[in-house]
Amino acid sequence: MRRPNGLAREAIRFKPASFAGTFLALLMSALIVSACGILLETGLRASVPPERYAAAPVVAAADQNEYVVTGSGEDLEKEATPLPDTARMDAGLAAKAAEAPGAAAAVADFTFPVHAPGSGARTPHVPGGVLTAHGWGAHTFTGTSLTAGSAPREGEVVLDAGTARAGHTSVGDTVALETAAGRQDFRVAGVAEAGPRETARDSGEAGATAWFADAQAPALAGHPGKADAVVVLAEKGTGTDALADAVKQALAGSGVQVHTGDDRGAVEDPGLGYAKVTLFGIGGSFGGIAAIVAVFTAAGTVALSVGQRARSFALLRAIGATPRQVRRAVASEALLVAPFAGIVGCLPGIGLAHWWFGQLQDRGAVPHAVDLHVSGLPLLAAVVMGLLTALGAGWTAGRRPARIKPGQALSEASVERLRPGPVRTLLGVGALVGGAILTGVSARSAGDDAAGAALGVVMLFMLAVGLLGPLVARLCAGLFGLPLRGAGPAAGLAAANSRANARRLASAITPIVLAVAFSSTLVFMHTSENHAADKQLRAGITADHVVTDPAGLPVDAAARAARAPGVEAAVGLLNTQVLVPTGSGEFKSLQGAATQGVTGSGAELAKVQDLDVREGSLDRLGTGRIAIDRTLAASADAGVGDRLPLYLPDGTEAAPEIVAVYGRGLGLATVTMDRASLAGHLTSGFDSTLLVRGGSAESLTALGKVTDASGYATEQNLDAELGAWMNNTMAAVLGGFAAVAAVNTLVMTVLDRRPELGALRLVGATRRQVMAMLRWEALLVSVVGLVLGSAIAAATLIPMMNGVTGDAPYVPPLMYGALAGSVGGLALLAVALPARGALRRWA
Repeated sequence: MRRPNGLAREAIRFKPASFAGTFLALLMSALIVSACGILLETGLRASVPPERYAAAPVVAAADQNEYVVTGSGEDLEKEATPLPDTARMDAGLAAKAAEAPGAAAAVADFTFPVHAPGSGARTPHVPGGVLTAHGWGAHTFTGTSLTAGSAPREGEVVLDAGTARAGHTSVGDTVALETAAGRQDFRVAGVAEAGPRETARDSGEAGATAWFADAQAPALAGHPGKADAVVVLAEKGTGTDALADAVKQALAGSGVQVHTGDDRGAVEDPGLGYAKVTLFGIGGSFGGIAAIVAVFTAAGTVALSVGQRARSFALLRAIGATPRQVRRAVASEALLVAPFAGIVGCLPGIGLAHWWFGQLQDRGAVPHAVDLHVSGLPLLAAVVMGLLTALGAGWTAGRRPARIKPGQALSEASVERLRPGPVRTLLGVGALVGGAILTGVSARSAGDDAAGAALGVVMLFMLAVGLLGPLVARLCAGLFGLPLRGAGPAAGLAAANSRANARRLASAITPIVLAVAFSSTLVFMHTSENHAADKQLRAGITADHVVTDPAGLPVDAAARAARAPGVEAAVGLLNTQVLVPTGSGEFKSLQGAATQGVTGSGAELAKVQDLDVREGSLDRLGTGRIAIDRTLAASADAGVGDRLPLYLPDGTEAAPEIVAVYGRGLGLATVTMDRASLAGHLTSGFDSTLLVRGGSAESLTALGKVTDASGYATEQNLDAELGAWMNNTMAAVLGGFAAVAAVNTLVMTVLDRRPELGALRLVGATRRQVMAMLRWEALLVSVVGLVLGSAIAAATLIPMMNGVTGDAPYVPPLMYGALAGSVGGLALLAVALPARGALRRWA
């Protein structure tokens, strides 16, 4: 007898179709795992090279994360969550940093937006109406230099040369500018040429810029006594590390962090923190799910390949092969196929990671300065995972033919086992019960808790389908096969075939269920949330006019609108986000909550916005008193009269009293508070939206873009494009992988049935009859897979959407019809093409 590796080579040589299917499944598995692994590694190692701070060896800044600490001792874990806005430090620390040994100077840095009003002879012309403002001290490290005039003093400003030319402004003129402190006239003290490091990171061009006196800049920014960062310049001969250590000692106890190298880039580009979260979510959370699905599908394909050769293994046992030789032959097959498939699969995996990463950058989710990291670690992990999957699945599938007695081998191989083993059945029933329990948990939860439980639901039900596949397939074949019996001989034969070969049917159904369940869950989760949010937004905006400006509205927009003829109420909204602690123990986390700061009283807000108040009243809305959405109230276990601990956008702790709980937070805002409570905690203090009741649209056009509630809702739907794209992309990646696996499995089963198809032709069946039988089988497989996948998606989405939106899932009919049509079409195509080739030899 040949050695086991020789047997493996001969098996691959004489059964290429079976091994081609295994190769493709393992290749796709490596593709998915390597792509997600590359994105995960990029998220962990992502950095942004400094531009504005490139000439500053050391930068001190406040920590831009808030932390949740769980466990204690060796089990202590600290999870960081990026703050919604910039956390600032005491500007007075610049003096302490300047005293550090080796420090030549320490400059407090400020960056904030300034508006140039759109009308008036004293207003500089600025595209977009917004200038980026700094303290004049920044010129020491950005290379900015005066071309005319002098440095600004209090009440003065220096304009960049381009802005001065566009506005025909020269030294000594007076310009009107709007800052967080209000509208004010400033004397132009000088004109400057922006330095090489004073450029926009993505465009590489300097925008409209203004510089104010360092003493006045914090107040104009709306953060008196605070600085964004402190830049420390070194004396000649002082090394960066030595200076950093000296600054750390000088600022010890202040809580600020000292940055060098590429860490300085994270201070000037706060988008890096959110980019890391996004990449970690794709590469880690979604990547983990994708890896499980990939392993699950590849293992099923390997098991199918081994099972199709049960007669070959039985023959080996009958002529004297030992169990060890059979197991080694299966292992050798895995060692021959899996590594090569993994290596080949990593190549398109790298391409997928590059495309995905580029799309995230184009959509603004990842800064363009971040580079994709491609190392051997995720590629090696993909290859090793594929190898272990092939070995494990092959060992499990080959265990029974290897241990059976030689005399019984051929008789056992000729008859399909009707039931899976007791261990597999027990595990399958356990997964089914666990999925049902988690469905109940998801139904009783709200917000992120419901979404988290729903993920477990879909995973457990999919595991149950995989483990109980033959039983489920036999049951479905009997149920769905009833209508086929009256549809003619070919349909009746298809139904009988499906019942008699439940394991083969299960192998074909499982990948389809997988594709439908995951794709439906991801896609329809977004459509449901978007539909509910749009519904709440349209019902919640009762104002006649909505005024918006991407750069922010004028500081006196609400007051000016209120003075317009016929206006009954005008309320400005400042949109931002706060962090709210939810959960307890190991499940404690920080939940980002969309927040609107209201200019005016709760009574005035009620005239232009209907929040659907369920408990309490908006009348008491004010300093230290907020209203929250019902889902946040459930997640935080808080209600009217309780104090809700939260972190304002810059990380400042607060515990306002809850005075109302409402139901339209998904479409409007999760937290509603007075605007004064947010003052000083945001980079931009300009209102983003103005709601007006009464009056005419013409009287409001000077304030910004004017639309009605319907037009505003349409614009908000367009803003959700990134979330929709990410969900659809993940659904396409996961669903596409499962669809390829389904087609692969169907092709393998058809090719394995060539002797059966030939026997049908020999006993008198026409080619058309055989093809009709196969089409009916494909239709049965696709219908069963679609029904089971849809049932799993429904069991996942119904309780989750009830907790998140309070409504049933929204499934667009055309979208679901396209999904059903794709499933049926792929199944028919995957069966028809190889069957035609197989039947040619019997023509």
